[in-house]
Amino acid sequence: MNTDPTLAALDAWIAQHFDEEVRFLQALVQVPTDTPPGHNTPHAQRTVQLLADMGLPAQAHTVPADQVQAQGMQSVTNLIVRRSYGPGPTIALNAHGDVVPPGEGWTHDPYGGHIHNGALYGRAAAVSKSDFATYTFALRALEAVAKPQRGCIELHFTYDEELGGTLGPLWLLQNGLTRPDMVVAAGFSYEVVTAHNGCLQMQVTVHGQMAHAAVPHTGVDALQAAVHILNALYAHNADLAQRTSQFTGIRHPYLNVGRIEGGTHTNVVPGTVRFWLDRRMTPEENPQAVEAEIRALLAQAASAHPAVRLDIKRLLLAQPMTPLPDNAPLVQALQTQAQAVLGEAIPTMGTPLYTDARHYAQYGIPAVLYGAGPRTVLESGAKRADEHLQLHDLQCATRVLARALHVLLGS
Repeated sequence: MNTDPTLAALDAWIAQHFDEEVRFLQALVQVPTDTPPGHNTPHAQRTVQLLADMGLPAQAHTVPADQVQAQGMQSVTNLIVRRSYGPGPTIALNAHGDVVPPGEGWTHDPYGGHIHNGALYGRAAAVSKSDFATYTFALRALEAVAKPQRGCIELHFTYDEELGGTLGPLWLLQNGLTRPDMVVAAGFSYEVVTAHNGCLQMQVTVHGQMAHAAVPHTGVDALQAAVHILNALYAHNADLAQRTSQFTGIRHPYLNVGRIEGGTHTNVVPGTVRFWLDRRMTPEENPQAVEAEIRALLAQAASAHPAVRLDIKRLLLAQPMTPLPDNAPLVQALQTQAQAVLGEAIPTMGTPLYTDARHYAQYGIPAVLYGAGPRTVLESGAKRADEHLQLHDLQCATRVLARALHVLLGS
C-alpha cells in the first residue's frame, strides 16, 4: 500500500482548484479552431494569455505561412511551456487544439462550453482541448504540492493534428525546438494506449470525356468507370477483414471512401469524377506496401475502362505506432495511479485512430496516450454532434497525471 502523503495532497489541490480548471477548459472551447479553415493562431494566443495568468509562460512558435498554406490551413502557432527543475528526464505532455467543424445536429452551442448533468459540451471538449486542462493543472498541482527538484516537464500544445501533425509535433522536433525523453499524448481516462493504426489518404481523379447525354457514345463516362473502381475498393474490405491485429482494441485494416464529386449537369456525360479514400493500417502493416497495394488495385480496376485516365495523389501517409521497449516506466506509473484513483485496473490498449504520438515514437521517444475522457471514442461524441466530457473524468485524469509525474520525476 502506497503511503506517500504527497499523492493525497495532490488530489486535494486538484479538488480545490477544479472550478478553475473547468473555467479554463470552457475558455478554450469558446475560441473556435475548426479545421478547415484552420485559422488556429487566435486560439494559441488566447491560450498563452490564460497560461500567463497562471504563471506559466509559453513559448509561441509560429509556422511559416508558406508551409501552413501548402497544408491547406491559414495559421498555425504551436506552444511549448517548459518547466525545468534539475537534472533528470524531460517529460512532454502533448494535446492538439485543432478540430473538425461542428457539423449538424447539436443541441448545445458547440462553442459555448455549457455544463449539463455533470458534462461540459462543445467541439473539442473531449478531443483534445480537455487535455490542455488535464496537463496544465496536473503540472500546477505538481509544482504547488510536490515541488519537484529534478527533471523537466514540457507542455506541447499544437494545432494541426487533423491534417497529420506534420506542422505540430513533427515540426517542433524537426526544428530542434524540443527533444523530450518520454511523452504522454492526449487520450482517455480508462486505458493507456501504447499502439495505434496508421492511415493512408488519397485523392483519386478519374478522367473521361464530357459529351451530350443525347449522344453518350461520343464521350467517356468517368462516373461509370469510377463506380467500377469504387466497387473494387469496397470489395477489398472483405480481404482486409482477414488481416487481424495482435493489439487489443485494433481489429483489422479497413478502407473508407469519405467524399466524392464530379459531373457538370444532369444532361452531360460526366467527364471527371474525383473521390477521396482513407485506408487505415494496423501496426503490423508496412505503410509503403499498403500504398503500393492500393495503387495496384486502382490501376487494375481502371483497366476495365481503358479510355479513362487516373490521377492518384497521396494526401497523407501516417505511420502506425508500436510500443517502444522503454515505455514501461510511463505505462507502469499511469496504470498504478489510475487504479488508485479510479478504483479499477486500466488496460494497455491499441486504438484504430492515428495520433500525433507517432511523431515522437519515430524519433525513438517512448510515447503513450492518456488523458481525460470516457471508455470509448463513441461515448465522447468526438467528431459528432454534442461532443462532451464528463467533469468527473477530467478531475480523475488530472489526478492520475499529477501523481504519475510525481512518481516519474521522483519528486
